[in-house]
Amino acid sequence: MTGGDRNVWTNVVVPREILENAFAHVEDRLALTIGADNEALDMLKRYCGFLEAGPALLSPDLVAHATETIVDLIGLATGAKGEIAELAGVRGLRAARLQAILQRMRDNFADPAISAQHIAQHLRLSARYVHDLLQETGSSFAEHILELRLQRAHRMLRDRRNDRMRVSEIALLSGFSDVSYFNRCFRRRFGSTPSGAR
Repeated sequence: MTGGDRNVWTNVVVPREILENAFAHVEDRLALTIGADNEALDMLKRYCGFLEAGPALLSPDLVAHATETIVDLIGLATGAKGEIAELAGVRGLRAARLQAILQRMRDNFADPAISAQHIAQHLRLSARYVHDLLQETGSSFAEHILELRLQRAHRMLRDRRNDRMRVSEIALLSGFSDVSYFNRCFRRRFGSTPSGAR
């Protein structure tokens, strides 16, 4: 909520039972004042905005996952301690940050200038932290970007609507600035040349 002559409210309704299962003394977290610069609160707002922007979740597994993430972020924003904070740090804040990084990569992978540093600056993180989170997925920043670019090129090559486009054009539109490098990576990934995939 912001005061003065302008008030903005965001309501997140969580059943008391869920909060009681997550926190030993839920009463201690009622009516807290949380600073506007609280990082977990900022992430909670962004995560809720992300959920609101899409269709309603139908899968029980996804609903449970979203609920856990929201509760974990509430715990961090309100000063969860001990094991709760440790669990929330892994499941909540880190998971939400990782999803934000991956989404940024999906949105911008075709930009030849994309870098972990640029994404880190946009999300107000350090480049090292971005790399650390991505390593937990089993792939580096460069590997994620390469896979996204190769998948786009593969889709474009197999689409008959692109038959008039040269392979080099498709490579450039997919984010590759070196066609020879593209050809080598494509063959290694898909077992055929780009022309063969066509």
